[in-house]
Amino acid sequence: MSNWKFADLYEAIAAKIPDHPCQIQGDRVVTWGAFNRRASALTADLLEAGLTHQSKVAAYLQNCPEYLETYVAAFKGGFVPVNTNYRYGPDEITYLFDNAEAEAVIFHSAFTNLVEQVRGNLAGVKRWYCVVEAGDTLPSWAHDYDAVVGRDAPPRVEGPWGRSGDDLLLLYTGGTTGMPKGVMWRQDDLFNVVGAGGNVALGIPPGESVEELVDRVETSKQALVVLSACPLMHGTGQFSSLIAMNLGGAAVTLPSRSFDVGELFANIERHQVQTLVIVGQAFAGPMLEYLDFHRHRHDLSSLVMITSSGVMWSQENKNGLLKHLPHVMLFDSYGSSEAVGMGGSISRAGETATKTASFALGPTCAVFNEEGRRVAAGSGERGLVAVGGFIPLGYYRDEAKSAQTFRTFEGQRWSVPGDWAEIAADGSLILLGRGSVCINTGGEKVFPEEVEEALKKHSAVRDAVAVGIPDVRFGETICAVVEAEPGPAPDLTTLSDHVKAHLAAYKAPRHLVLIDSIGRAPNGKVDYKRLRAHAIERLGHG
Repeated sequence: MSNWKFADLYEAIAAKIPDHPCQIQGDRVVTWGAFNRRASALTADLLEAGLTHQSKVAAYLQNCPEYLETYVAAFKGGFVPVNTNYRYGPDEITYLFDNAEAEAVIFHSAFTNLVEQVRGNLAGVKRWYCVVEAGDTLPSWAHDYDAVVGRDAPPRVEGPWGRSGDDLLLLYTGGTTGMPKGVMWRQDDLFNVVGAGGNVALGIPPGESVEELVDRVETSKQALVVLSACPLMHGTGQFSSLIAMNLGGAAVTLPSRSFDVGELFANIERHQVQTLVIVGQAFAGPMLEYLDFHRHRHDLSSLVMITSSGVMWSQENKNGLLKHLPHVMLFDSYGSSEAVGMGGSISRAGETATKTASFALGPTCAVFNEEGRRVAAGSGERGLVAVGGFIPLGYYRDEAKSAQTFRTFEGQRWSVPGDWAEIAADGSLILLGRGSVCINTGGEKVFPEEVEEALKKHSAVRDAVAVGIPDVRFGETICAVVEAEPGPAPDLTTLSDHVKAHLAAYKAPRHLVLIDSIGRAPNGKVDYKRLRAHAIERLGHG
């Protein structure tokens, strides 16, 4: 049985290529040697603060080199790194830090006012570290992060309890309903599920030992450079950056606090990025629009792959990107915080891009009906997608929700995050959507995602969400919440007829609410609960 520990690998890589880039953000480059020393210094300070084995260390940060420094410092000390959604308000932040039992928090100075509001309710936090940004000041009650990591420290620092592949990483996920849940990943399971030091899409096999992986790292040239355009606070950006580091590569993030597509392409050119990580249409849409007008503004020849996970990525957009970037492979990964590697699809120039929400079934993935039987290919039967193999232990401090998601079929433990799907006759996975936001109209189940994809094919629609509105006759009827393109706004009849041209008539919206912005989160996801409440209020339904 393997016993992978991220910190052991990173210390060995830092010893071999201390002067190679590890973290890059704009003009700032942190080498492997500096990264390892800074992480060790933070580990030493956390130990001095009284943290013990598996104490929780929360990263309340926007994208920056300090994010992964915090994670690796936690790995070194046998602590548990915890992500924090920086869009949360005071109640959510308080809940998350309390639920995680955080004992140390590293936060950007931009969040000082919010931290001031909540820290009095979080007596369990032993130490607050502030990453002070330009123009801000250090709060009197916080430790200066830069001063701490600037201290001398040996390459290896660990607690008296040592390190283990059983040490955890907590990945909090908000989902579409309820308070955030902390997904418990063992380091060994997570390392294996993100490729065990390899990258299948790029043809790099997994490794068997730290020594083997370090031997692969070349001192004469830069290894993989990965740019995560999406937030490191979510699994897609976080795990993709760890994959780059597992290969001795560099993790790149953008300096701006909001997505700037021009900045994105400029950084790909500047840093010779090979893999770009996005989350679906929220990123891919603006990218295609930019390339349609500015294709030759940047040299993008270094780019080998664009990978997306977590959100729909349309076939039309993929085809458009491949026209501009024929040398690039598009990898559409299907997974979630609780279930990595459920499926994937690859699109290349010269081929028709894979259909929206269609994936090759992952090697440890299956679809089960509600009775726990496997769904047969081509049967038309719908079921819940499940993934086995390397999966989380459950949700931290939530046995009830753990039992709902982590289930036993055929004598094996599976992660079942709640996505419904069919298996086509050719064995491909046809994703229908998340059951928790399913619309039940007249006894028919309608998954919002399929309606949304049809709506977004209309030229007047920039973005769209489908929600269920209470209805006396049908139980629920479908409402399209639409962010329109500039120009004449679309009307209900036009959009309803458009959807009927693609889907069954009962899936067409009966209501329309126009909105200035859908308000997608940085990871491309939407708050269905908020938009449904807004639509009900606007329409006067109750």
